[in-house]
Amino acid sequence: MHTRVLMIISAVFLAILGLATSFAAEEILSVHGATPDTSTILLIRMMGALYLGFALLNWTARGVLIGGIYSRPVAFGNFVHFTMVGIMLTKAAIVHGATQLAASAFVFSIFAVWFGLVLFRHSPQSTTN
Repeated sequence: MHTRVLMIISAVFLAILGLATSFAAEEILSVHGATPDTSTILLIRMMGALYLGFALLNWTARGVLIGGIYSRPVAFGNFVHFTMVGIMLTKAAIVHGATQLAASAFVFSIFAVWFGLVLFRHSPQSTTN
């Protein structure tokens, strides 16, 4: 299993989320039925900055061996992030019965499982670029 593909896909996914939440926070809140107030918009935009930071981290680490003891902090940070967000979205989808939350939970959970496999079961091999 090549971690390069995982890092590229997660970087693109997080960059899209980061740009969307940074520049369209009001629209995202409206789509989810929340009232856009100043504090919530600020928090959503801060989340966008975090997603852009994670996207850049994953993009710059795309050529590095990841798994086992190699780049463990990168794999662990991604695993914790995707796992926690997946759990939160799953809970919200169950409570509110929202299909868009369930779809988001599914995507985040896929990344959580993938990073979990890399973190706990993957033994990296040399790759040629």
